[in-house]
Formats: sequence, structure tokens, C-alpha cells
Amino acid sequence: MSIILAIESSCDETSVAICNNGKITANVIANQTIHQNYGGVIPELASRVHQQNIVPVIQQALSDAKVNKKDLNAVAFTRGPGLLGSLLVGVSFAKSFALGLDLPLIAVNHMHAHILAHFIDDPKPSFPFLCLTVSGGHTQIVLVKSYFEMEIIGETLDDAAGEAFDKTAKILKLPYPGGPLVDKHAQLGNPLAYKFAVPQIKDFNYSFSGFKTSILYFIRAQEKENANFIKENLNDICASVQYSIVNILLTKLKKAASEMGISEIAIAGGVSANSGLRTSLQSMATQEGWNIYIPAFEYCTDNAAMIAMAGHFKYMNQDFVGQDVAPLSRMEF
Repeated sequence: MSIILAIESSCDETSVAICNNGKITANVIANQTIHQNYGGVIPELASRVHQQNIVPVIQQALSDAKVNKKDLNAVAFTRGPGLLGSLLVGVSFAKSFALGLDLPLIAVNHMHAHILAHFIDDPKPSFPFLCLTVSGGHTQIVLVKSYFEMEIIGETLDDAAGEAFDKTAKILKLPYPGGPLVDKHAQLGNPLAYKFAVPQIKDFNYSFSGFKTSILYFIRAQEKENANFIKENLNDICASVQYSIVNILLTKLKKAASEMGISEIAIAGGVSANSGLRTSLQSMATQEGWNIYIPAFEYCTDNAAMIAMAGHFKYMNQDFVGQDVAPLSRMEF
């Protein structure tokens, strides 16, 4: 039996979860709306708001799970990767909290946790499986051999898929966070209305820098002819961009699955909440005979439930760290 409190503070969500013997009994997330005023996350502001949020969020999580802090067996936390100031708040609090209660500490890799979120609810994937992990900062195809053994077999060489969504939203003058708004407008548009540059990258790797540039140049050229081009064609633009990004992602995933002979396929990360990606993956799964695993929406974006689940497996393996542990903005996979 183990009751683990987990803290996630890698970017701008302050989240705390409770895992009771492998079951998530609380998952509280405090979002930071202040960044909407700046069109993106301001690291210094993010760390300050984490300081304001972390105590009430922990209290809420303990209350939701009906757990007393004296009942806890360990404290898990995101060590990295992420914004260093934000991570520092979570790591420092976790260390102090654990020290005060004489509890062991569990350091969790944020990207591992996104993958292990698939073990929160049924159905759960069987090993080995491929996981397409896509977010604002990462785009990876990961070969998952066990709870602890994972290998990146493909990744972006420059920008992430989530960044391509966010950059498109900025070009289209959509408010932050723009990725979900691109998805919303895409559902009302024609995905074949416009074509954009498709990167030609070897192996299972990705590139989105040239793709972003092609969108920018396309919009600039169209606005020279028609100043109202974006307003008049917003849904079609979003649908075409989303279609292109999803097609780029799934083409490489299909190639990897075929060459490695794996039919257990999962997606994770914030972009896995995208409706176009989910729908297209389901369609491809039918064609390819895959068993696919798509996390619930609350476990796609940054959350402490995935940290708690990763912490659970580490606890079972007695994988603890000392009080000298420090946050890492970049972390070896």
C-alpha cells in the first residue's frame, strides 16, 4: 500500500494529485490566466503565481482525496524538463514538505509522466508500445518497453508541433492560448482548402520550423491581395493547418509502427487533446489494425495525476532521491 502526493509545476499550471495504491483519488489544477495579457507564458510571473497557488492546491488535493498528510508514504514531483523558476517552486516545496514529514522523495521526468498517464485508467497499453508525445515544447516518438525503459526513436529537429499550432494562432491574431482555438475553428472549415510546405526529414524525425514559415509567408501574400483574408477564411485556414500538422505527425508514426512491427499505439501531451489528431488516429488505427490509447482530456495537458502515476511505479521500485536533488530545465530522457 502507498499513498503518494505529487506536485507538477513545470510551466504555468500548479497541480497536485494523490495516488492511493495506484489509483488517482485527487487531481487539482490551478491555471494561470495572467499570461493571456502577454500572448504567452512569462517565466518570472509563472514562478510567482506558483508560490501563491501551491499551498491552497495541496490543501484542496488532500481534502478531495480525504487523506491526512500524516497518511502519506512519499512525495513525488516534476524535476524537469520545464521552466527553471517554476520547477524550483515545486521542487523546493516538495523537499520541505517531505523533510517535515520524514517522507521519501521521488523525482519524475515530465515527459516520462505524460507517457505513464496511460496507466491511470483502462484500457492500458501492453509493452512494447509506441507513444507519440506532442506538446508545445516536445514532439517525440517513444518506444516504451516498460514503466522504466523508454527510448526516443524520433523527435523534432527544431520546433515542436504544439509550437506550430501556437505560432499559427499568433499569425491569425487569435488570443492566447491559441492552439485550442485553432482546433475549434478547424472543425468548421475545409481541411483541403490550402496547402503548406511538408518537411522532408529522414527516419522518424520531425521538423516544423519551415512549416511555420510557409504559413507566415502564405498569410502575408494573401493579405496583400485582400486585407480581410484572415477574417473571411479563418475556419478554412485553421482546418488546413491542422490537417497538415496531423498528417505530418501520423505519417511518421505509421512508418515507425510498420518498420518496428508494433500495433500498440498511444498519444500523449497537450496536443493529444486536439480533436483532429484524435479523429485521424482512430481512422488510421482502423486501417492499420492498431490498438490505440488516447488519454482523457484532463491527463493530456500538464497535470499532477501523471506525476503521481509515475511516482507510484517508482515507489514500487524504491527509486528515491535525496534532499540535495535540484530542478533541471533540461533533463535526459
